[in-house]
Amino acid sequence: MIKINIISNKKTWYRYLNNPSKFIQNKTNKLNKKIKIYKKKVIYCTLLLTGEKEIKKLNKKFRKKNKSTDVLSFPFYSKVELNKKLKREKEIYLGDIVINISEIKSKQNKEFFKIEFNKLWIHGLVHLFGYDHKRNKDFKNMNRIEKKYLSYLE
Repeated sequence: MIKINIISNKKTWYRYLNNPSKFIQNKTNKLNKKIKIYKKKVIYCTLLLTGEKEIKKLNKKFRKKNKSTDVLSFPFYSKVELNKKLKREKEIYLGDIVINISEIKSKQNKEFFKIEFNKLWIHGLVHLFGYDHKRNKDFKNMNRIEKKYLSYLE
């Protein structure tokens, strides 16, 4: 079972998501019904909902890029390490995801906002599961997994 702890340091988020924690919980419930491999596990991560200034600081500090971005992921384990942990442990903390509200393009329409938001947190979650998109082959594989997870949210 996937569980996501929500932290929000920007009140702006509440204009688009009345209750971000409830929104994410509803979405993770849908994921948990479809993704059977984690059924007997408790897999946690944290999702920080923030703005441009904060994500730029994190991007500079941890990735040495002095610019804003839409989403950052900080996985605790590589894909290989995570697979080993999944075999041995029942509870696993995956890592952290940070999303910048300023980079979500569809802020005029709440439904489009939610669609874009789902794409970002799913992208971050897939990174926490050890996937990356540095090479074209990896990008295609990660994109396929993201699309599958997004289809589960509908």
